[in-house]
Amino acid sequence: MFDQLSEKLEGVLGGLRQRGVLTEPMIREGLREIRRVLLEADVNYQVTREFMKRVEEKALGERVLKAVSPGQQLVKIVHEELTAMLGEKRAPLALAPIPPTVIMMVGLQGSGKTTTAGKLARKMKREMRQTRLVACDVYRPAAVEQLQTLGEQVGVPVYAEPGSKDVVGIAKRALELAKTERDRVVIFDTAGRLQIDEELMDELRRLKEALQPHEILFVADGMIGQESVNVAKGFDEALDVTGVVLTKMDGDARGGAALSIYGVTHKPIKFLGVGEKLDGLEEFHPDRMAGRILQQGDVVALVEKAQRSFDADEAAKLERKVMGAGRFDLEDFLVALRQFQNLGPLENLLKLIPGVNSKMLKNVKVDPQRFKHVEAIILSMTPQERKRPEMLNGQRRARIGRGSGRPVSEINQLLQQFKDMQKFMKQMKGMQGMLPKGGMPRLPFGGMPRM
Repeated sequence: MFDQLSEKLEGVLGGLRQRGVLTEPMIREGLREIRRVLLEADVNYQVTREFMKRVEEKALGERVLKAVSPGQQLVKIVHEELTAMLGEKRAPLALAPIPPTVIMMVGLQGSGKTTTAGKLARKMKREMRQTRLVACDVYRPAAVEQLQTLGEQVGVPVYAEPGSKDVVGIAKRALELAKTERDRVVIFDTAGRLQIDEELMDELRRLKEALQPHEILFVADGMIGQESVNVAKGFDEALDVTGVVLTKMDGDARGGAALSIYGVTHKPIKFLGVGEKLDGLEEFHPDRMAGRILQQGDVVALVEKAQRSFDADEAAKLERKVMGAGRFDLEDFLVALRQFQNLGPLENLLKLIPGVNSKMLKNVKVDPQRFKHVEAIILSMTPQERKRPEMLNGQRRARIGRGSGRPVSEINQLLQQFKDMQKFMKQMKGMQGMLPKGGMPRLPFGGMPRM
């Protein structure tokens, strides 16, 4: 979502960083460019104005103009103010001291409210909190069925009363059941509309009064820019929402909503929805998001993603094979490949690495089908061939090519890369005695073919 914004900001700040000395006119010109970039990204005018005022006050101070690296000092100021614009610090979910924690999901129709409820339920369950979903959208066709399907997928019970239009009654009965069943979290998926209307708001007010929720999360479509900010303001005035979830953040919108919504509502962004998969819900960290926008990477997010995606037992087994006496074969390589695929698109991972900017990524040609091709080649081998790839003569390679639908040249390339990787692993084993106590750091996967 922030690709265009990041690229343009990097263009402005990169030019200032390269200068050994910054004069006041240079800084003013740079700040004018930053202002233009933010407005083009659909950031709220008032939010942009306040942001630029704070940056200008700090940037034109004696401390920056006479600094050894004035360009770096300016980048630091922009990072600090972007963080402030996004909410300053992370706002965690408010969990009730005495369960259950009651969460209301509100927003317009089509914002991704029901899917987000499913994602949040999955997250709560993974954190070992017994969770229940409640279907309070009794108007949209198939809304109840959609929530029930999501509940099945994440392994969370769904309370619903198909055919009933008594929304408040449904909610009260669901809450009583949750208390009886000792649920720790109850998530209420409420009805939306194509636009704000008084009937919708009246129903949500009655629901709020009946449930006394600990969290009212406004779900905003990050693709509609300034309009989502105006809608958030309307919901906040009616319900006093406690936080915001921005959905569709993997799209190609300009990102103005994410940069404006806190400044307009002063309600924290708590989560970002990325993708349609049920694991696509990220906790929002203003400082880390500011770092991503300024192309400074986010190593913590990369580590967290790896921890969520890798199977610990499989990773430990691979590590023992790599560093121990076991033989690392193509079967193990396939396991490692699948673990790596769980991390998501390679381009998205590279963006989290400090020092990797958009210009570098333009030169990286990654064929998303390459992983599938490698997987097809290995699956076309017999178990014995995977364990002993040296037995793959020309006839066997031709058969594998027919089975996988890939040319023999690709099979040869894969086997050569795998052979090179085995050599590298042998060298690592030889160096093990030279390493400090504790040996090699834990390896999440054995290696990857060149893409």
